[in-house]
Amino acid sequence: MRAARLRTLLATLLACGGVLAGCGKGPASGAGPTPKIAPVTPAGAVSVVTRNTIRLGGADAATDAAAVARAVYPGLTSATRPQIVVLVDRREWPAALASSELAGAPLNAPILYSKGDALPTVTLEALEALDPTGAPALAGTQVLRIGTRAAVPKQYLTRSLPAEAAPETAATLAQLMGSAGAPDRHQVIIVPAGAAPTLQMPASGLAAESGAPILFATSGRLPTATVAALTSMHHPAIYVLDAAAVGGFALRELSHLGTVSEIPGPAAGEQSNPSANSIAVARFTDGRFGWGVKEPGHGLVFASALKPLDAPAAALLSATADYGPLLVLEGAHAISAALAAYLGDIQPAYSEAFDYRPVRGVYNHGWLIGDANAISAVTQAEIDTLLEISPSRGSSSEASASQVE
Repeated sequence: MRAARLRTLLATLLACGGVLAGCGKGPASGAGPTPKIAPVTPAGAVSVVTRNTIRLGGADAATDAAAVARAVYPGLTSATRPQIVVLVDRREWPAALASSELAGAPLNAPILYSKGDALPTVTLEALEALDPTGAPALAGTQVLRIGTRAAVPKQYLTRSLPAEAAPETAATLAQLMGSAGAPDRHQVIIVPAGAAPTLQMPASGLAAESGAPILFATSGRLPTATVAALTSMHHPAIYVLDAAAVGGFALRELSHLGTVSEIPGPAAGEQSNPSANSIAVARFTDGRFGWGVKEPGHGLVFASALKPLDAPAAALLSATADYGPLLVLEGAHAISAALAAYLGDIQPAYSEAFDYRPVRGVYNHGWLIGDANAISAVTQAEIDTLLEISPSRGSSSEASASQVE
């Protein structure tokens, strides 16, 4: 089923004029020259496809966001056009991060980037191609601008939110999603306001998948806007990313406003870094909340720590199609040992002893965001290999337990 769905998606993208610079598995490390990656063109979103991966994007965040949006919404029918498009100033990282929630249900809004109050050409072309239909729950709004006054085509009904401090912006967006009819307003993700963007990145996909808003906490007293938003949610489940950075005082305040759970960082003995942090978020689950990706059969989204803005842009891939958690690569040319081990743990396998053939197995699929300066072609090939279904390396009983009949 997953393979058929991917074939359908690729056929749609090709019909939309996507550029395929290469197919099949990329070269192994050290095996000849690295192939050039074709740039994203206005007519399409795909750059390089391998057996188990699709690369979307180009040299900058605006291009990456446009590519993701065009892949999810090719705009060929009314059903493949979004209700609303979110336009965020790329200089406003907290606003971009908080807007990730809008990529989830019920809006499933693509996020595009402005450059201050100007629209990059790739953003304008993507907006016109997406041709949003209007969100009924938001009075037909077609474009939501956050922190930017960039001019959009006059035919679109536009709503603007000003650039505010991070806690105020996040609280405003949480309220907006509530008014739009978000299905579950009893969960919230708390992110330390002072944390590095590379450590905040995984919250994007988690917010989009779960529908939980992202709110900000500081190490001292909680921001007034955050307290007000939590109070309005009537004692929600509060999931804290990087609790150590939030601090004990703020955690105690949070405990009076809801039930607090910490999303744990890397396992004992593992170095805390953006890659390991994203793996911890991908593994985490608490009842129905969280990814809980600990076995094969999943979509995965790969972005580079060199480009934090790719995380909100890619949030749409965490709330549609493969519903994949975001995994962060620390550099363009290497997969960390922790990430390689994690992908090995969830690599699909089949048991020849029980005649479990690959066609009866489950599959992993990876979306890679950005060009070769973000994630190299060789790295893409290595990821492709780690996602490929293969004969089981464990016991036959273990293999049989992980397969789908």
